[in-house]
Amino acid sequence: MRILVIGDVVGRPGRKAVRSLLPGLRRDLHLDIVIANAENAAGGKGITSTTATELLESEVDVLTTGNHVWAQREIIPYLDGDMPIARPLNYSPYVPGRGFLRCKGVLVVNLAGRTFMGDADCPFRTMDRLLAEIFPKPRVTIIDFHAEATSEKNALGRYLDGRVSAVLGTHTHVPTADVRIFPGGTAFVTDIGMVGPSHSVIGDDIDEVIDRFLTKMPHRLTVAKGPTFLNSVLLEIDEETGRATSIVRVDRKADQSES
Repeated sequence: MRILVIGDVVGRPGRKAVRSLLPGLRRDLHLDIVIANAENAAGGKGITSTTATELLESEVDVLTTGNHVWAQREIIPYLDGDMPIARPLNYSPYVPGRGFLRCKGVLVVNLAGRTFMGDADCPFRTMDRLLAEIFPKPRVTIIDFHAEATSEKNALGRYLDGRVSAVLGTHTHVPTADVRIFPGGTAFVTDIGMVGPSHSVIGDDIDEVIDRFLTKMPHRLTVAKGPTFLNSVLLEIDEETGRATSIVRVDRKADQSES
């Protein structure tokens, strides 16, 4: 099984890059499933039904989110509907939405980190409970771990080694070079990266970000413009064992006219 997992899609430039690049990637890489983190897809913060639909129509199968899932309240009624959108599983059980989805026999789980990230239940114990209780038990499980601290991401990957197929970090928008397979067969990367403008600060307008650091005045940041790139990882999973056999980075530049 070949699964492409795309990093945080940032605003309109990110959505356009996915629409431009993904059909070709699906064809050339012979992809079975595509997962994308969409929590920044609407104006750089949050997700709406319109932006979710745009990504799904661009051949994404499952959308994951993170700490900005509530930023656009319009999406809330859709989180319990038919759209294949996951919010972090380790949020309160009383909030809308679901923390995992099944797609073509694959269990896709969304988790949030706790270090520098605010309140959430323990992602380690949350996964223990899910793996103990879920039925039927999936052979292939992919985790989008939306977290800030590299240590927390690495620790969760090690903790779940041999019990899930992949633990893939999102949230920082900066791609890391540590793709690997742990001894138990779990694929790992600290952060996939993003789909967004290259001339930016993690997707946002450079001058606005610098001004915020200089003045400490709160203001809404806008998504940057210009050439766009796509960060993702390609997984090959043995469907019989659920073990990863390969993980490689797939990074592409979008056509400048599509940015």
